[in-house]
Amino acid sequence: MPLSQLPAPLDTLMTIAIAAGEAILEIHDGDLAVEKKADSSPVSAADRASEKLITEKLRHAFPDIPIVAEEACSEFGPPECGNRFFLVDPLDGTKEFLSGSGEFTVNIALIEDERAVAGVVYAPVLGKFYCGLKQEAWRGEVERPSGIVTDLQAIGIRPVPATPIAVASRSHMSPETAAFLDRFEAAETRSIGSSLKFCLLAAGEADFYPRLGPTMQWDTAAGQAVLEAAGGQVLNLDGTPFLYGREHEGGPRPFENPFFLAIGDPALTETLIDNRAD
Repeated sequence: MPLSQLPAPLDTLMTIAIAAGEAILEIHDGDLAVEKKADSSPVSAADRASEKLITEKLRHAFPDIPIVAEEACSEFGPPECGNRFFLVDPLDGTKEFLSGSGEFTVNIALIEDERAVAGVVYAPVLGKFYCGLKQEAWRGEVERPSGIVTDLQAIGIRPVPATPIAVASRSHMSPETAAFLDRFEAAETRSIGSSLKFCLLAAGEADFYPRLGPTMQWDTAAGQAVLEAAGGQVLNLDGTPFLYGREHEGGPRPFENPFFLAIGDPALTETLIDNRAD
């Protein structure tokens, strides 16, 4: 199934993400110069090259839709975005990128009326991608350097097993998240980088992902779109919908998220909400 058979705009977003991944890998194989942003997070030439490519191609393909992208927001401040806009993380998981683990992704999401309605997540080193729109989600593989897509297949969440599996951040495990997982006796906690955590839930390989630590809206939107298209959900800790836009900022930085729970089978929701700390 070629990308052209994916519904719009996923076909275009996936094509852009694959091109951005190639730009990242060209730098990944060379000398990595790393700087510190104002918030002390790392940024590399790969972040900037990927964002430049993505924003140029998005503006060409969707000239009327504003773009909120991580590096531009960091450098120039929060843009006006309205009710329909793209959220772009050009390289999600910079620490994984620098460590060589390969667990970093290119994330592009479309936001409409505060919800992540379409998203693509591409892990260029792993050659894997996930995408979702409405009630349909897919994963596939990308051959390098041809960019040919193979093994494209529909995915979906799994029913809650007797002993659910949690996923957590490889590089950003907060004490609050660790305490949450200690209270919930999951059979296993898998650590993985970037928005791939959402994708494991969407593909039925894990069951929930608690994040009681700082994230930004561009970190989560694409993964949430994939997970919700696969039948899962992302909620605030009180069980209310996890939404996007300036009015839903959960911290002092523009577009910072509140804490959240990503859930595969909604049957787990009540148990997880009850498990949060008082």
